[in-house]
Amino acid sequence: MAQAVKDVNEQIFEELPVFPGSSWTVLAQPVPEGSIHRLKMEKDTRIPAHTHPADEYVYVLSGKLTSGGRKCEKGCFWVTPAGTRQGPHVAETDVEIMIVRLDPMGEFDAQRAVA
Repeated sequence: MAQAVKDVNEQIFEELPVFPGSSWTVLAQPVPEGSIHRLKMEKDTRIPAHTHPADEYVYVLSGKLTSGGRKCEKGCFWVTPAGTRQGPHVAETDVEIMIVRLDPMGEFDAQRAVA
């Protein structure tokens, strides 16, 4: 197996229609259905409170957001264990985060997500 490099110009962001104002690019799939990805949220973008069936690791690359009422800025890191309710995530400024998930994301049910 060879080293894989994905330069910035190869990291194409795709809109996430379920969350207007957000886009993402998958950097790698370290395990089947898992991902390491960058997520951009425009100021005032909101992702409702939700859960995932896998642990999730998040690092704030730039900007400021509130996650579950806690202010997070560049350099902030958090871990959310599988099945734990998290969020809502609200972009206080344009923000970019890196997320590592080592299992499937699971179905995100916006109807059941509670602010």
